[in-house]
Amino acid sequence: MLQDKTGQAVPQVTFRTRQGEEWVDVSTNDIFKDKTVVVFSLPGAFTPTCSSTHLPRYNELAPVLAESGVDEIVCLSVNDTFVMNAWLADQEADHIHVLPDGNGEFTDGMGMLVDKQDLGFGKRSWRYSMLVKDGIIEKMFIEPNKPGDPFEVSDADTMLAYINPQALKPSAVTVFSKPGCPFCVRAKQALQDKKVSFQEVVLGRDINSTTLKAVSGRSTVPQIFIDGRHIGGSEELTAYLA
Repeated sequence: MLQDKTGQAVPQVTFRTRQGEEWVDVSTNDIFKDKTVVVFSLPGAFTPTCSSTHLPRYNELAPVLAESGVDEIVCLSVNDTFVMNAWLADQEADHIHVLPDGNGEFTDGMGMLVDKQDLGFGKRSWRYSMLVKDGIIEKMFIEPNKPGDPFEVSDADTMLAYINPQALKPSAVTVFSKPGCPFCVRAKQALQDKKVSFQEVVLGRDINSTTLKAVSGRSTVPQIFIDGRHIGGSEELTAYLA
């Protein structure tokens, strides 16, 4: 039975982590004491929803969460430290601290350890998120107890709405570029100067010219989209940012 532990202290455990070439034990107090921490827990690294949506959106909203008083964002899963570290590197999620709950001790203490033997996973974490202040759980968002892997309430946007309903979320920016393009460099620098994060899609690596033209109506780069709206090339971007 899934348990809502709002108002209670987080479980006291030791996480076995690998930092560089060294084993480093990290305690519950190391993570939570005297800090405001957002935790989101998921079934497994490299799994579809976790990789495409759950972790990336927390990483994207991390600066806004920090401005809203969050000291750290922790992603927890019943995986070993090598898997979690490899996943973090693959995701390039610089704002997220991954915690390997390899033995499931923390997850079990949270009442969130579930059996996923039907998927060959064994014991894993149910998907949930929580806001923890100085080791005490202020709020939990637990996915509904129904078949499959529901993803309805533990997302980053729901957490941000709870912490700071008036927060301004960053725009979704995509830059279509290609290597060696000076105009692409100029466009990316303009975004960086404005501290605007963006996703880069590289011609020849991620897409071909036919796809670029189908998406933007143009075959030249860069092409910039902001919140789904086609801005244009580097000159149009400069005017937009001004």
